[in-house]
Amino acid sequence: MSVLPLVFTSGWASGINAYAVVFLLGLMGATGISDEVPPALERTDVLVVAGVLFLCEAVADKIPYVDTAWDAVHTAIRPVAGAVVAALLAGQDGSLPELAAGAVGGTTALVSHLVKAGLRLGVNTSPEPASNIVVSLAEDVGVSGIIVLALFHPVAAAVVAATLLAVGVTTVFFVMSRIRRSWRRWRERRRQRRSGQGTVSGWG
Repeated sequence: MSVLPLVFTSGWASGINAYAVVFLLGLMGATGISDEVPPALERTDVLVVAGVLFLCEAVADKIPYVDTAWDAVHTAIRPVAGAVVAALLAGQDGSLPELAAGAVGGTTALVSHLVKAGLRLGVNTSPEPASNIVVSLAEDVGVSGIIVLALFHPVAAAVVAATLLAVGVTTVFFVMSRIRRSWRRWRERRRQRRSGQGTVSGWG
């Protein structure tokens, strides 16, 4: 079970930013910094695609409501990426069946993705964009730091990831009322816009 902490941590990080996980793992493997990275992630085409998508996410993730739309699109992508990365890590180590590793990585990625999406909905209720930028930068730094830590100290990284996941779930629970109020305001504005358009159309 020695690969389990790395699998869990990579799953948590994939739920936050899957492209960063793939890019960082592949880069550290390709440069020889770590021997724990599967060869499939070190391929040049994988690094290029992951790097480009990481840059796209870095921009989209800092724009209010665009980040929420981006999260919605990635509800399926991040868990799948977490499962694939976990299976590749387990396949190289051989101490954990790939299927079980994929289940752990995918499930953890799904939970952390839902936490991130929920927190972002709460952040988007603030009237200024600075909070989105700060939160996004914190996520980028956090994912990068924990992936590097996981390659050299996997147990410590897993403890940090588990703690952050627990804190995130608890925080989402407490801000859920604020999120619901935000969605109600959004739906009300949408109904008002439709009503206004209908009135203008009627006068035309």
